[in-house]
Amino acid sequence: MSEELSPRETPREAMEFDVLVIGAGPAGLSAAIKLKQVNPDLSVCVVEKGSEVGAHTLSGAVIETRALKELFPEIDVGMIPLATPVTEDKFMFLTETRAFTSPICPPTMNNHGNYIVSLGNVVRWLGQQAEELGVEIYPGFAAAELLIEEGRVVGVATGDMGIGKDGEPTDNYQRGMELRATYTVFAEGCRGSLSKQLEKQYDLRKDVDPQTYAIGIKELWEVRPEQFKKGLAVHSIGWPLKSDTYGGAAIYHFGENLVAFIFAVGLDYTNPYLSPFQEMQRYKTHPAIAPMFEGGKRISYGARALNEGGYQSLPKLTFPGGVLIGCAAGTLNVAKIKGTHTAMKSAMVAAEAIAEALAGEKPAEVTVYSEKLKASWVYPELHEVRNVRPGFAKWGFWGGSINAGIEMILRGKTPWTLHNHHADNAMLKKAKDSTAITYPKPDGKLTFDRLSSVFLSNTNHEDNQPPHLTLLNPAVAINVNYNEYASPETRYCPAGVYEIVGEEAGTPRLQINAQNCVHCKTCDIKDPTQNINWVVPEGAGGPNYPGGM
Repeated sequence: MSEELSPRETPREAMEFDVLVIGAGPAGLSAAIKLKQVNPDLSVCVVEKGSEVGAHTLSGAVIETRALKELFPEIDVGMIPLATPVTEDKFMFLTETRAFTSPICPPTMNNHGNYIVSLGNVVRWLGQQAEELGVEIYPGFAAAELLIEEGRVVGVATGDMGIGKDGEPTDNYQRGMELRATYTVFAEGCRGSLSKQLEKQYDLRKDVDPQTYAIGIKELWEVRPEQFKKGLAVHSIGWPLKSDTYGGAAIYHFGENLVAFIFAVGLDYTNPYLSPFQEMQRYKTHPAIAPMFEGGKRISYGARALNEGGYQSLPKLTFPGGVLIGCAAGTLNVAKIKGTHTAMKSAMVAAEAIAEALAGEKPAEVTVYSEKLKASWVYPELHEVRNVRPGFAKWGFWGGSINAGIEMILRGKTPWTLHNHHADNAMLKKAKDSTAITYPKPDGKLTFDRLSSVFLSNTNHEDNQPPHLTLLNPAVAINVNYNEYASPETRYCPAGVYEIVGEEAGTPRLQINAQNCVHCKTCDIKDPTQNINWVVPEGAGGPNYPGGM
């Protein structure tokens, strides 16, 4: 008699589609919508790890509506909940005690015609449009495994549900499903776990620069009416970051008395003692900034990594059976601090290429997508600003600012291309070569700690499940990170996931509080030896950002 199969060895159920989309963000939903617009008979499925469409979507955000209007020519953007036209731009440079407002707004920060939005609300609206067109959307299902047969991606498997911390099935066990398709579109966003595997599997980063990233941390506030100016978009650079650290802040007034506050720090920073979260809190104490928030109420919080490598760091976008789109590919325009329009356009171009392939000979690799994207407005836009971000990495704040000014005046027509030479994890200095940073304690009114912040993100993970933050070699956490870098993961994580315990007893160890994770992916990017590997938890786990975020 044959041995009975364990629950985890039983065959998965399978569903077949023409096109499978991984991720229900702006790019993924735009691809699905465009596919159905081109050919309503196509079967299109979108799988989303968040509990609902929009649950994991986080951005500033001021969006250019160019791609949105190409997708829906008759759209009134103002019909999307909270969408607010930008009425005024303000660009400031901060010193420790003063704020200098530029009389001229940098061209890339000119938001005439743009809208301040909750990107979560935008994708919820896109999800409704997609479903009306017949797209099947499955939220709460995490794409956990690539399905590759004879060298070709044929879909993904969703994660098993009901696996305990010990790795064994519980009474609530449910086998994952195989979602198969002729073509699979990966729209996981920045540093997607499957996209990262695809880059290695198909050597997609050959002959391109390393990707470089930032962490963006966001608070949503309800402010006093006298401090609110509907449609105001404020950007600032300078304090509290030192001149060798790239970053800045954005403050957007939208809806009714709502203010989105975003603080971003380039993850190529060198001081292991730097805490992006603490820098964000300190920013709010500036005499020119504090009055904006005083008497207000912080109502939500979140964080997300974002691509900054741009043109030079775009990987090969196609491989047998699939494509990369949006921030999974790295299409953000860092000089504009905008990526929604380019992500959506890349998705629409990919959808058109895939629809053509399905109507024709169905080639294994839809290489025409890359050709079409280069012929679209996305590549020229990214090429125009290609030297802005690497200029800051090469020359620091002042030299980078001069270079950025030249690039904007010449609109990228300089006859050279600067490069991103190093991955962000390789940039940290050793603790012994760095200066410790003392941050003020939070007051609970204007400034806050990380745990109370995570509470506002509505983050939740099932307690009894395998950790989704894994160490390739547990010993490295102490032997390298603790001993040589003073455990930078305890500072760069904006959610208090990483904690050193047992230090007083002389037996330090790294404790991972995975239930706090807001899925920002910073640890997967910044860990100095790449020892931390972020994988998807059970579907529906993670933050549940409300409308407005």
